[in-house]
Amino acid sequence: MSIDRLERVNALLRREIAEAVPTVMSNEGIDCAAVTITQVRVARNLRNATVSVSILGHERERGAMMRKLAHRHAEFQRLINRDMKLKYTPVLHFVLDPSIEKGDHILDILDKLPPLPDAADDPSPANSADVDEEG
Repeated sequence: MSIDRLERVNALLRREIAEAVPTVMSNEGIDCAAVTITQVRVARNLRNATVSVSILGHERERGAMMRKLAHRHAEFQRLINRDMKLKYTPVLHFVLDPSIEKGDHILDILDKLPPLPDAADDPSPANSADVDEEG
C-alpha cells in the first residue's frame, strides 16, 4: 500500500473514531468533550491500528477512561466497518497521548515569563531612526 493511501486511511479513521466517541461512550459516564483523538497509525497490512488519545483534565480518571475506550474497541470497529469500505477492519489499540497536555504546560510557562522590553524602548543604535543624509 502506498504511503499516500496509508496517510489518507489514517486521517479517515481518525475522523471516524473521533465522531464515534460520543455515540459509543455515551453510556460509560465519561466526559467525551475531554477526549481528543490526536492520531491514528494503521499498519501497512491494515490489520492493526494504534489510536492516540489525549484526555485534557481528568488526571485521576484517565486510566479508567482509557480502559473504557479499550473495552469498547469492538463497537468502534463495527462503526468503522459500517461507514468505511476497507479490505480489513483494523483492530484498534488505544494509547494515551500526552502531547496536548505537554503543550498546555509549555504555554502556561510561557505566559508566566515576564514580557520582553519593547523595541521602541531599546536605546541601541540598531533601533534608532535613520539620519537623513545630505548630498
